Formats: sequence, structure tokens, C-alpha cells
Amino acid sequence: MARILAIGPHPDDVEIAMGGTICLLHAQGHEVAICDLTNGEPTPIGTPERRAAEAAEASRVLGLTRRVTLNLPNRTLQDTIEARAAVAEVIREVRPDVLAVPYWVDAHPDHVAACALAEAARFTAKLTRTTLRGEPHYPARVYHFFSTHYRLHTKPAFIVDISPYMETKMAAIRAYASQFGPERGNTWILEEIQEVAAYWGRLIGRRYGEPFACREEIGLARWDGLV
Repeated sequence: MARILAIGPHPDDVEIAMGGTICLLHAQGHEVAICDLTNGEPTPIGTPERRAAEAAEASRVLGLTRRVTLNLPNRTLQDTIEARAAVAEVIREVRPDVLAVPYWVDAHPDHVAACALAEAARFTAKLTRTTLRGEPHYPARVYHFFSTHYRLHTKPAFIVDISPYMETKMAAIRAYASQFGPERGNTWILEEIQEVAAYWGRLIGRRYGEPFACREEIGLARWDGLV
């Protein structure tokens, strides 16, 4: 059993990018936790309390048992020494085998900063002779999910078949009613998320998929996971 920690800049980013993968991992007996770097506020019709309630409902839908929300600043997120320490302590507490973090190219500065911050915190978490809480820990792998504001096409390292879990993924995203849906007048975003997942799925001969990038090469120990 593997332990995965997904680090997102705001509540809803992880669900958009890899909500189906989280369901698949749970079904295979793995453990998944989410760390939201910010509470996502301010937004046009959201509040910190509402966003927290939405994240709790999305977590329930996905079957999460652990979710951490840090008090880092939305809209001005930065890879600072203090922020690295905060994320490194979460890594030390959760002790994941794998980190899932945002892709490193994005129009949203928070997403770019979240990538740099998560990668730096991974390194920081392994250091000895520090004032950090917890024992040193270094996740073996980092995979990058796509929740980007650019309309770009990149070559992913792999695509996960999420066909059985697409409806659950969408239910988790719809939990964020202050961000997506009739109140915001942006129901089209929900449709686009499903269309994009269908595109990635078609590339692997499945109905829906979620792509991931990796800066490192990926090795296989067995063939029976290929689709």
C-alpha cells in the first residue's frame, strides 16, 4: 500500500486535476491525503467558512480521511523559507511515498508558486538538525497534475484511466458551488472539465483519463497495469 499526498494551491484544484485518480487509488487500497496551501479566499461569492464546508463535502465524496489547510496567502502565494517549513512539516506528518503537485507552467502565479514550494518542501522535509517538527522524510516520487489556466497541450508521463470514477470526481467538484455552477454563471467550466477528461481518455482507449507529468524517468516493475 502506498501513501500519496496531493498538494494544491487552493481547495478544488486537486479535485479538478486528479479527483478520479484519488478514487482509483482508494479502490486499490492506497491512502491519499490533500494539503491545501491556502483557503482559496477571497473569491467573488465565497467566504472562508463556505470554502471550508465545500472542501469537507468534497473530501467526503472522495472518501478522504485526512485533509490539511494551511494559512498561506491566496493570490500572493510564494516559495518562502517559512512556507517551505510549513509544508515540510505536513510531509513529515503524513510521510507519503508520493507527492502529487501542480504542473510547473501556469498562468496563475499561485499554481506556479505551489509547484516550486512543494518541490522545495520535499527537500526541506528530509533535513536533519533543523527546528522542524517531526522526523525527516523524503517522498520517493513527485508527479505533477494538471489544473492549469493556460490552454496548453503537453506530453504527459502517463494517463490514468478514471472511467469508473468520473461521476464521483464531478460530484466532488460540484461541491464547490461558490466556485462553479449557476451561482457564478459558469456551468460551462463543469462541462469543459468533463470534455477534457474525455479527451485524455480517448488517447488511451478509455472513456475518461487524468494526465500526470514527471521531471524524472519512470520505471516499470510489472506490465499488468498498462492499458
